[in-house]
Amino acid sequence: MKPWQIALFIILIITCLGIISFFFPEDGVTLAKHTINFPSIENVLADPDADLPDLPGDSLSRDKRIPRATLFNRKKREAIIAQIAKEDSIKQKRVAEQLDTLEHFKVTLATEGHFYLPEGDVTYFDKFFAKAAAAKGKGEVLRVLHYGDSQIEMDRITSVLRQRMQEIFGGSGPGMIAAVKRISSISLSQSYSGNLTRYALVGDSTSHKASHNRYGVMTQFCQTFGQSTVSFSTSKNSQAYAKVREISRVSMLIGNNSNNFKATLKGDNVQFETKEVPADAGITLLTWELPDNINKGTITLQGNAEIYGIMLDGGYGVAVDNNALRGCSGTIFTRINRQLMKQSLETVDAQLIILQFGGNRMPMIHGTKNVVGYVEELDRQLKYFKEVAPQATILFIGPADMGKTVNGKVGTWPGLPELNDSIKAMVLRNDAAYWDMFHVMGGEGSMAQYVKHKPALGSPDHIHFTFLGAQEIGNNLAKSLIIYHDFYELRKRLPKDEVVEFMNKDRDLIEKEKEARKNKFVPTNYYIE
Repeated sequence: MKPWQIALFIILIITCLGIISFFFPEDGVTLAKHTINFPSIENVLADPDADLPDLPGDSLSRDKRIPRATLFNRKKREAIIAQIAKEDSIKQKRVAEQLDTLEHFKVTLATEGHFYLPEGDVTYFDKFFAKAAAAKGKGEVLRVLHYGDSQIEMDRITSVLRQRMQEIFGGSGPGMIAAVKRISSISLSQSYSGNLTRYALVGDSTSHKASHNRYGVMTQFCQTFGQSTVSFSTSKNSQAYAKVREISRVSMLIGNNSNNFKATLKGDNVQFETKEVPADAGITLLTWELPDNINKGTITLQGNAEIYGIMLDGGYGVAVDNNALRGCSGTIFTRINRQLMKQSLETVDAQLIILQFGGNRMPMIHGTKNVVGYVEELDRQLKYFKEVAPQATILFIGPADMGKTVNGKVGTWPGLPELNDSIKAMVLRNDAAYWDMFHVMGGEGSMAQYVKHKPALGSPDHIHFTFLGAQEIGNNLAKSLIIYHDFYELRKRLPKDEVVEFMNKDRDLIEKEKEARKNKFVPTNYYIE
């Protein structure tokens, strides 16, 4: 074709397209459920983005929420633009509200959380919170093991934490108990008969010592020979919490048992299935799922076995175990067979391990050298738990304030502040969390104030809490954990990067505020008067 013919052809095509564009309906033509759109002359000649309002950093004409064909239909385009603007307005409002909430948590975590976390990581407990929620949803039970000295005897402090956690995550029952218990508890009554011998790493001269190191998850075990029974009943103590009285799952952790070892559970005069197991030098978990809560139960044992613990729980959720070790400084765990401990913690699904020690070593500390030596021993214990329970979150609770009379005046035991700070630094180096009980109480001299408080929160020995004082500490521990759980629930709805950036902003100022306030805590009367 000649040049003038090509030009004429192009002009005719453009003219035809122009005529079609002029007469083509603005809303398009629908054929066989499909809509055909054709751009108008105005759309063709104009800048496609010129008449479209922009979103921050993005033109609506490029917004994936607007179909390409809709850009040629002004009415549809304007309707979608209006809807997008409305949605973005709502989103911006929500973001503004969430920023206010984040600001609240930034201050609250620093001033009321009382946790020191590895590298200040506010997400440290997320793994535990996620697993606890999953256990509740799946009808499973996961365990929190609380090891401590005489401050937690009789289920003090632990009982408060247990109730608060079970209110959030579900669960019930007093948790794991020893077959033979030497100290009574506010949360459960129990007894035993027959051939049961208790072996324990911690105890007085009457405690038996085993010829091996298979002491198990409770740092003690009971050897049964022939026939014996372990009985329990829910507590009638007025100080016992509601959920501790609800028992619908009974389990028993045994090991090194003889062939055809048998265990039979009878609860509320109803006999349940007899469990019979072959000889096994390892760990075996026997479990009875009960149709209803029971108030009383007796486990009859026939044969030889090492009983490492009996668990009295609910059907799902969180079980919180109280393992009080009177006179212990928390340095005994490395003496327990690692394979046995690892297998036990995996079997019972231990997801949070709490260690609360320090006070019993104070009388033997006379300077920095003693502090360093003790902290090195504790360091080995944390590394031990990291090895035997890699799945678990670890929390260390430091020592309480302890009073000592110097020149006729009761003050903090010399060296305790240094010990507290040294333990905290070691715990953080081991990527574990630290709850600073010393400063939660109010720092130096606070135990004397607890003793003077009406009603008294500290005992006359200026070392131990009264029952009400233990409730005070337990509630503050629970409150600290709940604050982080509430923050976890908020963050699930927010972009992770934005939260991290916001929480790290002005972090130094927040830490200074935390240091300034830590000695100003006063009792908040959470206890029941």
